[in-house]
Amino acid sequence: MTTTTSPRGRRRAPTRIERAAGRAAALQRPRVILALLLLLALTCVMLLDGYLRAEVGGDERVRTGAASDQVPDSVLNGGPILTFQGGTATTVSVPDKTIALTFDDGPDPTWTPQVLKILKEYDVPATFFLVGSMVSRHPDIVRTMVRQGNEVGVHTFTHVDLSYQSESRVRREMEQTQLALAGAAGITTTLFRAPYSSETDAIDDYSWPVYQKLGKEGYTSVFVDTDSDDWKRPGVSKIVQWATPKGTKGASVLFHDAGGERSQTIAALPQYIKKMRAKGYTFTTVSGVLAQQNTQNDRTATVPGGPGAHTATGLQAAHRKATGATLYEGKALIAAVAVAEWTVPALSVSLVIVGVAVMGRFGMMLILARRHHRQRNRRRFSWGPPVTRPVSVIVPAYNEKECIASTLRSLAASTHPIEIVVVDDGSTDGTAEIAESLGLPCVRVLRQRNAGKPAALNNGVRDARHDIVVMMDGDTVFEPDTVRQLVQPFADPRVGAVAGNAKVGNRDTVIGAWQHIEYVMGFNLDRRMYDLLGCMPTIPGAIGAFRRDAVLQVGGMSEDTLAEDTDITIALHRAGWRVVYQEHARAWTEAPASLGQLWSQRYRWSYGTMQALWKHRKSLTDRGPSGRFGRIGMPLVVLFQVVTPVFAPLIDVFTLYSMVFIDFRAALLAWLAVLGIQLVCAAYAFRLDREKYRYLLMMPLQQLAYRQMMYLVLIHSCVTALTGGRLRWQKLKRTGEVGTPAGVS
Repeated sequence: MTTTTSPRGRRRAPTRIERAAGRAAALQRPRVILALLLLLALTCVMLLDGYLRAEVGGDERVRTGAASDQVPDSVLNGGPILTFQGGTATTVSVPDKTIALTFDDGPDPTWTPQVLKILKEYDVPATFFLVGSMVSRHPDIVRTMVRQGNEVGVHTFTHVDLSYQSESRVRREMEQTQLALAGAAGITTTLFRAPYSSETDAIDDYSWPVYQKLGKEGYTSVFVDTDSDDWKRPGVSKIVQWATPKGTKGASVLFHDAGGERSQTIAALPQYIKKMRAKGYTFTTVSGVLAQQNTQNDRTATVPGGPGAHTATGLQAAHRKATGATLYEGKALIAAVAVAEWTVPALSVSLVIVGVAVMGRFGMMLILARRHHRQRNRRRFSWGPPVTRPVSVIVPAYNEKECIASTLRSLAASTHPIEIVVVDDGSTDGTAEIAESLGLPCVRVLRQRNAGKPAALNNGVRDARHDIVVMMDGDTVFEPDTVRQLVQPFADPRVGAVAGNAKVGNRDTVIGAWQHIEYVMGFNLDRRMYDLLGCMPTIPGAIGAFRRDAVLQVGGMSEDTLAEDTDITIALHRAGWRVVYQEHARAWTEAPASLGQLWSQRYRWSYGTMQALWKHRKSLTDRGPSGRFGRIGMPLVVLFQVVTPVFAPLIDVFTLYSMVFIDFRAALLAWLAVLGIQLVCAAYAFRLDREKYRYLLMMPLQQLAYRQMMYLVLIHSCVTALTGGRLRWQKLKRTGEVGTPAGVS
């Protein structure tokens, strides 16, 4: 056994990656927080959109048949306009031959503009009782409505029966609608009409306290004398007939400009206006009725109740100019809703595309994995003449005292002739001494100052005595036949590197089982597909073999990225070498045993992969065989390892959202269907690798918990990449629990 010691002397200057370590460490926590805030913001946008559509917080209960003994008779038998001037309930009737034309439930982007066009054409004012959520979604229509001379009132924010709601919910419904009006048209209003209300004689003991409370706050509640019942769609003639008051009586008349298909209303409205004018009727707003009631001569009279300066007189006297915090909060609400209105549909389309891509990927993986397995396991399949010459196995090690003995003993039992080069990267726990003390043949230990894994591998490659080098991690153990299987593809002179079959050794814990599923399905099934497509993106650090000349040709293991395995794999592709997958070359590695260690490892993998893809972005324009990775591999890796996982948590959020607020059964069935497809893929992957199916019982829990963590890791990596951060190599704590495989003494 030979030992090579690097010169000792002054403390070395920190490497480029180490110099960035301090800065990167200080930035990690903010980036994690930023990643979580991003997901939280998208969730809030979805909840806001659901609230606007009454999918969140909606309440469709409508009270019927309640007593009204607490309601004053003067109110029950009074006019349709209820005020509380001076604290006393007072009703106002519409004067004879006068129509206060009112519309409920808008604004609607289809029907309300048509109503406004008719009103403008016939020079008829109207009062629109608007739903706040609709106002916030269609502010332009409200601005047009007010500018045209119409009056607006509050119809709650989510169209709920207020008699069922708490005081805080009632206040919230009113305030949010006022904010929406402020943001949309720069006004607030003193008019209110309760959803599901009709004539004053329908006020009951449950709704009366609501009207009293709102009256004390300055609101004028508006009811109906004549209901067109246009929502029933009885036909144009019936709508006109039912909206016509008896004799010459004045009336508060109800139509609807939203809440359903309103083509009959649009057709009936011009006929109704012509009919009532022919009978000598005039049209006005609710404020116009109150102005006539207060004085026949002064059209500038104010509406009783409610502080604030009027923005208009007469027909729009109920409007107040929004100022201060109300105005700015209203504009913020409109802006937030605009973001939600754009974001949620865009996300929906994106998720459909991603869903199709994911399903396509599953299908492609199954087809190509089956083809790969059948092709490589045919009796007549051969890479060429058997490779029997010795190879060099390089083991980079940094503080691997728990694992190094098992690793080296497994290599010593190899059925293929090898030399073992242990490169101790400045370990402080006696790793090099343990390796030397084992007394194993063909083992050389090289010592170097701590410079990172890429430097250790390069040191080993330079010192290797054979033309084929096998690289592995210091926590990994090989089966006796692993090296022999791994190097057989080098019989093909076009092959520059071979990826082995890495397996999780510590799979008996929950975290270990989750990673075991991921390794078998996500990594090895992928490698079969990429092998056939000729664009393998990564040779795992735990088990890979290279032509020494090919490694030196591309400049060795680079320190430019944290994923040196992905970096060199892509570099080999671009140099024209073929990279293949050898499923029968198995290595057992110790996976992270805690969530913290798992996060650190996958964060490094994810970020390092992004670095490697960016470094080799020019492969997209490479031509010939060397450009195959850029034409096929790069788009697939970006789509399935970056884009799709970034959107994946949103799929889960949408699913949860749908379960809670829309259709639980349909959403659950959709989620189970996707899980079923994934189970089929996983089961097939387990079959190909001859693994026990019992671990698949953990897959539903993996989808609910483990997968979410992987998504956050990827988002964290994206944030780090976008903010220009850099990371150092992160050493994981080892336990040494992955022992020598069966058959190794």
